[in-house]
Amino acid sequence: MIARRWSARVRASNLDAYESHFKTLVMPELSALSGFLGASIMRRDSGGDDVPSLEIVVETRWQSMEAIRSFAGDDVGAAVVEPAAAAVLEEYDRRVTHFEVIADL
Repeated sequence: MIARRWSARVRASNLDAYESHFKTLVMPELSALSGFLGASIMRRDSGGDDVPSLEIVVETRWQSMEAIRSFAGDDVGAAVVEPAAAAVLEEYDRRVTHFEVIADL
């Protein structure tokens, strides 16, 4: 199994919009792809009191790099960020990291 990890920063007030976008638009598309195994969205506070900001990490799980290629294209390290998602994010990684899962307990 391969874990594909990507991170971004979002204002706390925009987190619900990003989560809704991911659940209603992204997940159905991913779920239709052969080799997609699941996804997680994680968050942590990263801003001060004056600018409530969150770091989010999105991790998707795939059977193989070939399955990822069917989603991401030939440049599997490029982040796939739709304009609607980018509009609510403060900043985001343009590249992703991949990890081979050696234990899923």
